[in-house]
Amino acid sequence: MTVAKTEGQELAQNGRGRFCAWRGGAVLLGALMLAWPAFLNGFPLLYPDSMTYLWDGHVVARALFLHQLSDYYGVRSFFYSLGILPFHWNISPWPIVALQSLLVAWVIWLLVRSFQSPSVSPRRMVASYLLLILFLSLLTGVSWYACFIMPDILGPLAYLSFYLLAFARDTLCRAERWGLYLIAVWGITAHASHLLLAAGLFVLLVLFAAFERLPFWRRVRSLGELAAILVVAMAAQMALHGYLYGKPTLNGERPPYLMARIVADGPGRWYLENNCPRLQWAVCNHISQFTSDPDAFLWAENGAYQGGSDAERAQIDQEEMPLVLATVRAYPLQQLSISAANFWDQFFHYGIYGFNANDWMLQQFDEVLPRARASYLGSRQAHDALPLDLFTEIQWWTIVASLAAIAVLIPFLWRRHSPRLAGLTLVVTAAVIANAWVTGVLSVVDDRYQCRVIWLAPLLAGIFLLDWLQQRKRAALEP
Repeated sequence: MTVAKTEGQELAQNGRGRFCAWRGGAVLLGALMLAWPAFLNGFPLLYPDSMTYLWDGHVVARALFLHQLSDYYGVRSFFYSLGILPFHWNISPWPIVALQSLLVAWVIWLLVRSFQSPSVSPRRMVASYLLLILFLSLLTGVSWYACFIMPDILGPLAYLSFYLLAFARDTLCRAERWGLYLIAVWGITAHASHLLLAAGLFVLLVLFAAFERLPFWRRVRSLGELAAILVVAMAAQMALHGYLYGKPTLNGERPPYLMARIVADGPGRWYLENNCPRLQWAVCNHISQFTSDPDAFLWAENGAYQGGSDAERAQIDQEEMPLVLATVRAYPLQQLSISAANFWDQFFHYGIYGFNANDWMLQQFDEVLPRARASYLGSRQAHDALPLDLFTEIQWWTIVASLAAIAVLIPFLWRRHSPRLAGLTLVVTAAVIANAWVTGVLSVVDDRYQCRVIWLAPLLAGIFLLDWLQQRKRAALEP
């Protein structure tokens, strides 16, 4: 009996070992599939803000670890800059592509596994996973954003981490849960919009849990983990900004995005034109420079914000919320109508654009990535030769086909009453809609903002299809 038991244990251990090898190889292959846009380009994909993220990391790191404080740290997320710093050291951004592609591949692996029956063989699970990765990488923008030196891809990973921790916790081991904690915290701190979306998603999950038929303590444990992630992310931001600026804030030295938006929309400008004689605000000195473009308000050299002195900018920062609140009180219906139009416009803008050549970005190479300048100059992006229109068209038809597939499969899968399918549908739907609202209403309508989450819809369709096929096979095998 002892010998038989030992042999059985060895067989089980060998089976687990082979499955771990399959799993590791599948995730690595999935990451390689996701990295193809960088190989096509000949260099990681960049945006002007990428250079800021790459440069700010070492400035903040010197302040944190060497106590060499600076007068200016930038306006981007310090956590994304610090997170990618060990992967580039201002030498090459290629390791960042490897990191982000691996994170995406791993989270999608956990997602696929959460829907697989225990009776499914490792080979079949790996095959399902690789087919889904291939589909997403070739036909959606997920691969482009995995290769993009920006924090955009971390938002969707944080939202999917929320799904896994809330609805599929029993499929995760302790190490996997800790990995998701870290991804979620990094994703939330990587961009201000990610924090807003994660907080809203948490509230939605609390409401969903109130109607879910689960033991009370199980619901409390899952929601408690998500609440702890949000608290840690916010506390980390406030602590870091408090150390750097002497004042704990969530956003650091954030430009007045809301003021720029409400002025560009029109009602903010109307309010100032009617009330500036009595207000005597600094922003009133720049009414003649107002346009319908919020980016021009913030970043143009002769714009209302950049065109002012340091003292004026500081005063404009203080005037932001008073102006926003006063405008909403004075023109509530007009602002609501314009914001709704901005949301609707953003909801349908998700082209694979933004990867164009930029003169300012090229100039920054000499300081930020001096050794990589020649490689970048040889890339397709540097010559505006990326087939962005083609892949935007491919993604558009993929979204249409995915929504059609979801509509067809929902009646079949609804009868299963699967909490995981319902949970993933809730998370994806909320993330796509809320992202359009947060970015379109509070910032500016831009294809990049919605494209970074729209790939979640084809992902949901792929999971629906895999689950439906699995149920069909199970039904065929039943007597």
